Amino acid sequence: MKLIIGFIAYGETAAKYLPYFLLSLKKQTFSDYKILVLDNSEVEDNEKKKYIKENYPEIDFEWASKNTGFAKGFNKLINKAKKYNPKYFMMLNVDIILESDMIEKMIKAMDSDMNLGSISPKIKSWDFKNNKKTNIIDSCGIIVKPGLKFIDVGQGQIDEGQFDQVKILGPSGTASIYRMSALEKVKTLSQPSPSEGEGDMYFDELMFMYKEDCDMAYRLFLTGFTSRLVNNAICYHDRTIKAKGESDLCVALNRKNKSKQSKKWSFLNQQIIFVKYWGLQTWRGKLAIAWHQCKILFFILLFEQYLFKELRELFKIRKKILKY
Repeated sequence: MKLIIGFIAYGETAAKYLPYFLLSLKKQTFSDYKILVLDNSEVEDNEKKKYIKENYPEIDFEWASKNTGFAKGFNKLINKAKKYNPKYFMMLNVDIILESDMIEKMIKAMDSDMNLGSISPKIKSWDFKNNKKTNIIDSCGIIVKPGLKFIDVGQGQIDEGQFDQVKILGPSGTASIYRMSALEKVKTLSQPSPSEGEGDMYFDELMFMYKEDCDMAYRLFLTGFTSRLVNNAICYHDRTIKAKGESDLCVALNRKNKSKQSKKWSFLNQQIIFVKYWGLQTWRGKLAIAWHQCKILFFILLFEQYLFKELRELFKIRKKILKY
């Protein structure tokens, strides 16, 4: 088995996407793959399970009994994938549809360069309500700017090929392929509960959701692996909250559309990244982080004071952060 495809189904909202998403997988020109699904629903008998069992019985379906989060959920899938001894592991969100040749083109790109630890397709926006593909970029991969500020390349812009040759740090968690041997180089051995048989930790489980793909991209980069955008491998994503620019003002304005919980996860995980990689930065890098942090704290002091509670959580897990 050359490729294992894994995806996590969150709640009942995922059910509406499955007919479109799984059909686009079924139509792929590349066929040497196995699909693993982790259902993070609290109720075992649900629409997602029923649909998959009735229409795609070949899919390996597992119920998690709770929302384990993105990092822990995908760690479980990666550990499960290892029994098939695949060369690559593909992560996908359910709220996307793939062009029929997307996976084939991505696999060819990975096969052509052993230095690649990961690759990204070109992800465009999908108007799910009208079932319409658009030419608006969702992500051409992740880059990192001074201050450990991670950005989805081109998000919200009309695709005119302007980012086709962009050098990326890594792929977005929306759609990505990782080389299994590269993941093995950055894993953390023996999770806190090895007796439960959960296996090794690849994505940092201190990050329940958000920015864990940025952290993975940075760790693979530090280990010496490269990443690449495969600009002719296309998929479409129904992103709930779309960015409208990279400036501080645009980022601030965009936050009004996000839930409090998503802001909490995102803020805490950015702080974890600061702590983890502070010691690896040059003095210029540390100054950039300090400036970025000052802007973040000033903003939440004015508008989102509830986020200061996350600093207490940061303090509680500081030893685990430094260990990882």
